Amino acid sequence: MRQIIALGGGGFSMEPENPLLDTYILHQVNKTIPKICFIPTASGDSDHYITRFYNFFKNQSCEPSHLSLYNPPTRDLETFILEKDIIYVGGGNTKNLLALWREWKLDNMLRQAWKQGIVLAGISAGSICWFEQGITDSYGTGLEPITCLGLLKGSNCPHYDGEPERRTMYKKFIKEKRLHGGIAADDGVAIHYIDQEINKVVSSRKNAKAYRVNSGSDKVLPTHFLGSN
Repeated sequence: MRQIIALGGGGFSMEPENPLLDTYILHQVNKTIPKICFIPTASGDSDHYITRFYNFFKNQSCEPSHLSLYNPPTRDLETFILEKDIIYVGGGNTKNLLALWREWKLDNMLRQAWKQGIVLAGISAGSICWFEQGITDSYGTGLEPITCLGLLKGSNCPHYDGEPERRTMYKKFIKEKRLHGGIAADDGVAIHYIDQEINKVVSSRKNAKAYRVNSGSDKVLPTHFLGSN
């Protein structure tokens, strides 16, 4: 079963007091102590970001680790990746993430991990990267389309409510056919794909939603709030 969990925002890096999305990710593995590996490439392997990852996951029922491409833990990255249960990709600069992954052939390793049933998850850049296309601020001022790994069909837009310009520009790029239609997610929303189809949309915030966006429309997708009503 090939699984990808794409977060529009939230999780340990955006709402550290709200564990709902991150515990949901952990629960998708049928193991008591799943091995979860954080890949912070998009942030330039930020020490602060890595620390926040460990601060949360060291208190969960899991075995956390991280993969730095600036200070690799091993020469055999493929074995390191394929022994994990969950790969969790952080946010930051999507263009730099893709360039470094291709240079290290990590994109091929992650594709193999996905085919082997390792859960792929990520927030913002770590969400966009799995789709054919996304909308990114990686180039500096303003937002631009970007071509990504293509494990999931269509395009992706995170932070749909948190950064208002993204909603406007995402719809504009789709209308102009610079992006394929796709899926947008508010902060606090995770879209859970199984075998390239949406299985479930979950949220850590009551009013947060995901949307199917095509030229001229964005349709709200049924979203399950993970907290108590």
